[in-house]
Amino acid sequence: STEVGKKIVEASIGNLKKVTLELGGKNPMVIFPDADLEKAIPGAARACFFLQGQNCMAGTRLFVHEDIYQVVLNGVKEIAEAFTVGHGLISGNDFGPLISKTQKERVMSYIDLGREEGAELLTGGDSFSDQGHFVQPTIFSNVDGEMRIAKEEIFGPVLCAQSFTHQDLEQIASEANDTPYGLSGSVWSQDISIAHKMAMLIDAGQVSINCHAAVDPAIPFGGNKQSGWGREFGAEGLEAYLKTKATTVIF
Repeated sequence: STEVGKKIVEASIGNLKKVTLELGGKNPMVIFPDADLEKAIPGAARACFFLQGQNCMAGTRLFVHEDIYQVVLNGVKEIAEAFTVGHGLISGNDFGPLISKTQKERVMSYIDLGREEGAELLTGGDSFSDQGHFVQPTIFSNVDGEMRIAKEEIFGPVLCAQSFTHQDLEQIASEANDTPYGLSGSVWSQDISIAHKMAMLIDAGQVSINCHAAVDPAIPFGGNKQSGWGREFGAEGLEAYLKTKATTVIF
């Protein structure tokens, strides 16, 4: 988390240790009207609910063009409601528990906050207190970018969705970037030019096109803003372990 990262930086000050940090995220997914919805809808669902949202790269903020907003939300909702919630080691279950009681209570507090802030609860919103640390896959629609659930990392199975009505990429990016984080993101469009422009405008260390969180050991990975320092993987991931030395010789 970002808070733990700050403590690590404080601890490193005494001996000026170099630190590489991969921290939290509040990662946007932007779906344009020309997107292949047969890929985008399950892709968005997996991006948010993989590992019950306990994943720094989870796509927990969904921006969808108004022309396809309801279609996308209904599709993601259908997938979320089809998950079998239960013990991860029992065959047939595909949606496990949160890591602790404390985290379950934290996630539930954000769900309560979303209701209080006026977001529309589309599905989920409940826990299974008698079965363990389980929280239903939860989707909020009509989320305002100023709501705390839209800005703060929840680290649980909570998707915050909002629509956009235009093709102004800079305005969309401004809304997508309006959090303290900048770890990951994804863009869904069949127009590769639009997709690349949008990816460039998203302030994140890693952006995928027509998929989410496509990580490869050959590609540098890390966060901007409060999502981290430095990079892992790729040639850039080795730089933190290297020193540059100059040797001058005079004959």
